[in-house]
Amino acid sequence: MAVRTIEYAHELLKAEETRQAVQALTDRDELLTVKDAYQIQLEAINVKLAQGKKVIGKKVGLTSAAMQKMLNVNEPDYGHLLDEMRVENDATVKADSMISPKIEAEIGFVLAEDLVGPNITYLDVMMATKYVVPTLEIIDSRVEDWKIKLIDTVADNGSSAKVVVGDKYTALDGVDLRTAGMSLFKNNELLATGAGAAALGHPAHAIAWLANKLHEFGITLKKDELILPGALSGAVPVAAGDTIEAKFGALGSVTVHFE
Repeated sequence: MAVRTIEYAHELLKAEETRQAVQALTDRDELLTVKDAYQIQLEAINVKLAQGKKVIGKKVGLTSAAMQKMLNVNEPDYGHLLDEMRVENDATVKADSMISPKIEAEIGFVLAEDLVGPNITYLDVMMATKYVVPTLEIIDSRVEDWKIKLIDTVADNGSSAKVVVGDKYTALDGVDLRTAGMSLFKNNELLATGAGAAALGHPAHAIAWLANKLHEFGITLKKDELILPGALSGAVPVAAGDTIEAKFGALGSVTVHFE
């Protein structure tokens, strides 16, 4: 691994720890590639694993047209979910523990078996899913003012911060996730709606993309991991005093408070 990728990884880790954002890597290093960005992310994750933290899942980001447009990118990104990121339903999160948090609603998948690329299909994902669960992903950027390109967000662990996990688990029998609706409320005001089709046409397509992408890096989606397939609408900024609730109809709901 190149020295600079290790340096960038430690720079982003320090930014997360101190809550002091840094200038976008792509503004400083025009030679960086997406492959470099994944190496930066993996270096940072390895540091956290050495500290005793555990991977509990993975996430696909930027799967919706709304999010790709918001951040001016044209393909999904990916990040790791760690045990320190998990927040229980209806819990309270300190807004000042992050730099510039936003929140988005997703249908989380929990796997019954490993998914190993390449050539994973939508059907493989459906067959390998134990159940789905309502989730809220809290994203945050360690890059100043969210001025990021794809390389920046990949290097920054997909701009991941926390994941709020609902209480209702639903098997996929008879559930059409493509048309599964979502309503996102901030302080009881409806801010956004969406459906499963927002995530690459179907959330399972996003997870298949992830399994195949990770194969390039020798990484597998593992049994019992929580996999987030991407937001069903644009991300909403949050601050202390806000309460966010996402309702997914028959799939249940999930809530988080900020202080």
